[in-house]
Amino acid sequence: MAEHTRFGPAGVPPMFRLLGAKTHDVPKLLREEGLDAFEYQAVRWGPKPQMKQEDAQKLGEEARRNDVRLSLHGSYFINLSGKRDVIEASKRRLIASATAADWMGAYVMVFHTGFYGRVEKRFAFKNCVEALKDVSAEMRSLGLKVKLGPETMGRKFQVGTLDEIMTICEEVEGTQLVIDWGHLHARHQGTFKSVGDMRAVAEKVEYRLGTEVLKTMHCHFSKIEFTSQGEKRHHVLDEKRYGPDFRMLAEVIADFNLHPTMICESPILDVDAIKMRDTLKGIIEARSTAAQP
Repeated sequence: MAEHTRFGPAGVPPMFRLLGAKTHDVPKLLREEGLDAFEYQAVRWGPKPQMKQEDAQKLGEEARRNDVRLSLHGSYFINLSGKRDVIEASKRRLIASATAADWMGAYVMVFHTGFYGRVEKRFAFKNCVEALKDVSAEMRSLGLKVKLGPETMGRKFQVGTLDEIMTICEEVEGTQLVIDWGHLHARHQGTFKSVGDMRAVAEKVEYRLGTEVLKTMHCHFSKIEFTSQGEKRHHVLDEKRYGPDFRMLAEVIADFNLHPTMICESPILDVDAIKMRDTLKGIIEARSTAAQP
C-alpha cells in the first residue's frame, strides 16, 4: 500500500464516549469515519503504566485490523531540565508510557520535554538531551521498539523550539520528529501567515534532518489562541479569528509530496480531523485535474 497522509484525533472523540465505546472500539469507529490514525492519551500517568497490558494489546490488534496508525501521548508530568529527583521521576514516567506504547504497537510516544526555569536556556536544554539519552538507552535495554517523540512546544518558558527538537532528533537515538504547528504559531506570536511561512519550516527540517524525516513527520494541528507568553487555548478549525489555517499546511504537504501522520487537537477531534483530510484531498485532486491535458 502506498504511503499517504493519515488523519486522526488526539484522544477518544466525545461522540464515541456518548455511544459507550470502549478504547479498543476506537479504531473501528474511526475507520467508519474514514480516519486512520489515533493518539492514545496517557497524559496523567505516573511512574507505572495505568492500563493493563492485555487492554493495550487488544487496542493494538484492533488498530492493525482496521489499518489505524497508533501513537501515544505520554505524561504531562515531565521536566527533564529540573532538579535531579524531578529528572529521575520524569524518566520513570517516560519509560512507563513507552512500555504501554510498545504493548499496543504504537510507533511513537509523544511527550513534552520540560521547562527552562531559572537555569540558563542552553544548560536546561543540555540537561534534557542528556536525560533523553539515558531514557533511549534504557528503552533499548528493555527491548522497547517505540520511538521517542519530543514535541515542539507553544509557550516561551518551555523547552521545545523547532531547533531544539531537531537537535534532539540528531543527538538521541530512536527519535521521531514531532511538530505541533499550533504550538509554533503561538510561541512565535502568530508566525504562520502564508504558505511560504510553513514551507520555510519544511525546508529547514529537510536541510537539517533529511527528506525522509520530513516526509514522515508526526504532526499535531489545531487553531490556537495565544498571549504574549505563547499558547493559551486550542480552537476549532472554523473559528476564523484564530490561526493557523490548515489549508496552508495542506499546500505544503502537497508541494513536498509528504505523508505525515496528522493528529487533530481541536475541541471537536474527529470532526476537524475529517475536515483536514478533506481539505488535503481537495487540493491534491484540484492539482491532478489542472495537470491533465
